[in-house]
Amino acid sequence: MSDWKKRLADRGVDVDAVKTQLKRFTIETPSWGYAQTGTRFGKFLHPAAAKTFEHKVQDAAEVHKLTGITPGMAVHVLWDFPTGFEPAVVKQCAKHGLRIGAINPNVFQDQAYKFGSFASPDAAARKQAVAHCIDSVAIGRQAGSNLLSLWFADGTNFPGQDDLARRKRAMAAGLRQVHDALPESMTMLVEYKPFEPAFYTTDIQDWGMAVLLARQAGPRAKVLVDTGHHLPGCNIEQIVAILLDEGMLGGFHFNDRKYADDDLTAGSIAPYQLFLIFDQIAAARAAGNPNADAVAYMIDQSHNLKPKVEAMVQTVCTIQSLYAKALLVDRKTLAKAQAAGDIVLAEETLRAAFFTEVGELLGEVRSEMGAAPDPLVELRRSKYIDRRAAERRADQADAGGSYA
Repeated sequence: MSDWKKRLADRGVDVDAVKTQLKRFTIETPSWGYAQTGTRFGKFLHPAAAKTFEHKVQDAAEVHKLTGITPGMAVHVLWDFPTGFEPAVVKQCAKHGLRIGAINPNVFQDQAYKFGSFASPDAAARKQAVAHCIDSVAIGRQAGSNLLSLWFADGTNFPGQDDLARRKRAMAAGLRQVHDALPESMTMLVEYKPFEPAFYTTDIQDWGMAVLLARQAGPRAKVLVDTGHHLPGCNIEQIVAILLDEGMLGGFHFNDRKYADDDLTAGSIAPYQLFLIFDQIAAARAAGNPNADAVAYMIDQSHNLKPKVEAMVQTVCTIQSLYAKALLVDRKTLAKAQAAGDIVLAEETLRAAFFTEVGELLGEVRSEMGAAPDPLVELRRSKYIDRRAAERRADQADAGGSYA
């Protein structure tokens, strides 16, 4: 037995059971995470960034080949299919060993949504937004997706701008219409955000409002927790625990933040918090809560300075590592410490798992799955990014257009 396995076994860890859970864990990467993106102030171009849907599929497939746990690519309806959905893209993804993941409508960029979408005071805007989301459900049917992921920029910027209760009722009505269009196989995820782009009120401002609206929409509506969409100091792991216990946790958008909003790579600022989130999921599973195995894991990041594929591989490996650490928590010792009111032992039990080195464990799991033991090292060794940069520059030259 290798030294790392012996160390874990001596702590009572069932290594084979942990490896089984790790092999079942999958994360969707977002198509938009591979494309050129910018801040509110400017865009810094990456030669290897995806310029077409095919490029996005190539990059997502490379991340999956390296990590072994990213078989799905979430898509954004207007950004990925600006002229309409073509069923051929399903085969295009399958050719690269991928499937289309969550369907993300866009109800925040059109000029019609100046004062909101589902909650707008303008009936025409509300109708347009609902119709677009129902069209996105139809795309999900064709694509074989089982997730509709909804985020709304709806809100107000000034006191008195609109009737807040009316907006709540309108949002609920729109979500019910979309829910009624869902096939039995699809779950609707309702995301919340406390501010931005609206700065006085947002219509789905927190997890409680998301639960309220999801329950009013119907049984296939759940809450999506974006780890960057919380006010400073918010205890996200407590939210996760409650949503799991209520059967309302549908999925995650992983990222990180320092001051406000998201888009830093997951675990770059608060890795312990992400570990504690996974700890709640692992605890729920250990307690027999079936909801713990019905959670969708997705990345939602806009890599503005980091190379796109490298940033995605780094993110996937970080998330996988923190998930692995949560699987190492000694649940029996933790339960005894909690029952005895031994706060120090309880905390130290969590800290022992968090500070455990899991690189060799993950390397063995990846190797057994046919992936790279160290995905980031292998990505750099392969020169994949350099090759794609050369190809995509050539594609742009052949097309007679500038890379920008």
